Amino acid sequence: MAEQDIKSIVKDKYAKAALRVTSSSDACCGSASSRGECDPITSNIYTESETCSLPAEATAASLGCGNPTALAELKPGETVLDLGSGGGIDVLLSAKRVGPSGKAYGLDMTDEMLALARENQRKAGATNVEFLKGEIEQIPLPANSVDVIISNCVINLSADKDRVFAEAFRVLKPGGRFAVSDVVVRGEVPAELRKSIELWIGCVAGALEEREYRDKLAKAGFETVDLEPTRIYRVEDAREFLAGAGLDADAIAPQVNDKFMSAFVRARKPAVV
Repeated sequence: MAEQDIKSIVKDKYAKAALRVTSSSDACCGSASSRGECDPITSNIYTESETCSLPAEATAASLGCGNPTALAELKPGETVLDLGSGGGIDVLLSAKRVGPSGKAYGLDMTDEMLALARENQRKAGATNVEFLKGEIEQIPLPANSVDVIISNCVINLSADKDRVFAEAFRVLKPGGRFAVSDVVVRGEVPAELRKSIELWIGCVAGALEEREYRDKLAKAGFETVDLEPTRIYRVEDAREFLAGAGLDADAIAPQVNDKFMSAFVRARKPAVV
């Protein structure tokens, strides 16, 4: 699929997700009512203490596969950038962690999500937050300006992941940290089965295989690359979806089980580049 086609599909998906939230009357603290087809991937990621301190719409718009803010070990005074920030949940959580002396940026290419995120920022009263319009392959920030980059199940949607990693490396300060949640494939999966499972998880461009993920980060210049599984997907979770796609879950289980996972990916930009 062409890169421009993928971007159009992603924009459309996330625009509709934002509009579902803004037009819904049942958004509530901890609700997954607007997450639709993505459960169980997006469910039970955030603690109630985290979500109940945020606007309900920020939680309802979450389409992530992990909680990078809980794993990135953010410190007061740091500058954080969320790639593909959506409705802003991870940006708002990051803003609390870095405190008033820090800064949390959110980058998104979808106007509807940006509008929702800025409204959530207003409701939360977050003054150390800024949402930027742009693409993760071309980050609108200067080099060496960010302490930490986070992202939540967005890099897998990019058709040019090498460019994403190169841009992340560019904007991080020396010694800066890359700490993202993403969907990763472990081992070989037949192409036709991979496509169906990725559609269920919510990928469009396709998740990277674990070794390829590590290699691409190293190629971009990162060191101390670590990949930690946080949630492993099984065919049983997708039985209904696969049946609708004309696939026999029991027949394909041996080829698919335990090979798709959400993972927390860490890496660091060398202190001396």
